[in-house]
Amino acid sequence: MELYGYPLKAKFNQPRPPPPKVLPATNTMTTSYKNRIPYHPESFSMPWMPNSYYKAAALNPTLSPLTESFPGLPPTKIVPFISERPNGVFSRHSLDDWHRSNMTNYKESETTRHNAERLRADLTRTIKDVYQQAKRTQGESTKNLGERVNDIEYWKSELCIELDAMIRETNSLMDMQKRLERALADTEGPFQVAHKCLLNREKRMGIDLVNDDVEKQLITEIKTIRSCRERLQQCLDTVNCQLMCNKEARQELEKDLADKQMGHHIDSKCYQLKNTSRGIHYYKGVERVDATVSVPETWARFTDNNIFRSQSARATSAKLRASTESLLMGTADEMWRQFSKVNDAFTSRITETANAKSKIQTHLAKTRQEIFQIETKIQVIQKTIRDKEVQLKVAQTRLDERTRRPNVELCRDAAQIRLVQEVNEINETLRNLHQCLRASEDMLQMLVRSKGVLEHDLVVKNNSLFIDQERCMGMRKSYPSTVQILGYVSAGLT
Repeated sequence: MELYGYPLKAKFNQPRPPPPKVLPATNTMTTSYKNRIPYHPESFSMPWMPNSYYKAAALNPTLSPLTESFPGLPPTKIVPFISERPNGVFSRHSLDDWHRSNMTNYKESETTRHNAERLRADLTRTIKDVYQQAKRTQGESTKNLGERVNDIEYWKSELCIELDAMIRETNSLMDMQKRLERALADTEGPFQVAHKCLLNREKRMGIDLVNDDVEKQLITEIKTIRSCRERLQQCLDTVNCQLMCNKEARQELEKDLADKQMGHHIDSKCYQLKNTSRGIHYYKGVERVDATVSVPETWARFTDNNIFRSQSARATSAKLRASTESLLMGTADEMWRQFSKVNDAFTSRITETANAKSKIQTHLAKTRQEIFQIETKIQVIQKTIRDKEVQLKVAQTRLDERTRRPNVELCRDAAQIRLVQEVNEINETLRNLHQCLRASEDMLQMLVRSKGVLEHDLVVKNNSLFIDQERCMGMRKSYPSTVQILGYVSAGLT
């Protein structure tokens, strides 16, 4: 449909149908207005008569009594008096008067007939003109109603097509809204897991409580998830607002379509009305009632604006769905990549801790073996010292006994010299053995201390491995969103 002087903004799906070329059939004057009563507010039951009839009938002649002042009739109007006498005949007019009277009456009759013939011809022509004008006017009205019905059908079809497209777009956007809500809910699990991993790693002991790469990646993961949640929430708010816009546009289309259907029904009924149709009546003063609120230009512009608004809302909704799809894929990929980085950091840290634990166990075993050997040596040294002390006792007892020799028997002989040397050698040996014993005991203490450090470090490493491998990786292996993130991404792709 093209409106002169106004550019239509909306894009329509089909051209406007041409107006109907065939007017509805009308009957003749006799069949159309047979037994029809013209509108007379005063009476509806009297038969139709010319207006002169009612004017003449309105005169009611009356007889007035004769009085003395009555002047009497004119001579020409006096009824001839007939005497009671049989031979008394009176004549009042001449024969010429009689002929002139007849000729006058003939001329008057002819003139009256001529005027009646002219009046009949005028009435016939007037009735024919009125019939043709009524037929032409009714035909034009019927044609205009047909064009109006075609216009309404065209706009109805455009509204139906746009309404179907808007319903499909709204349903698609609602599906996207559900996916956004599900994705936003699914981010809560990864966020809690990362937070619990940080809290669990706070339970590490000693030197293992370090700011390693795992902790840095966990903090990055929490920031990433929080950023993704904020973007998803903003996108969800935008989708909700767009759904409201779509709903408003849909309501306007549905309201306009309902009005078009009602108008189409009424105009179709009017288009099908004929002179012989039932249900036609007189409605006094209806032509003076102007209940219109629009003209064809504003009427078409109203529907065109509704369609244009709906098309704009659909275009915005489609762009929003595309951006939301991209956001879902982007956030899912970002969270998955960060999740993989954290897992890789955990794996590297667990491997590193396991290697350190293995080395500690190796060193601890060697230390324990060395402690065992040192303890064995200490026992040997202690046994040697005891043996030497017995030898010293023997040598000193001999020397003491030899001091009891009488007089000259106190000889510094070879035995005396050897006993003195033996005592000195044993004392020197005992002194060396005691030094070795103290050194061995000191070394044993150092080994025991080293053993304690290694055992404590082993406990620390076991605790770190338990936290990282069992608690943290145990939660991350059963990570609920690892499948769900890929799930809603694949759902969007399908």
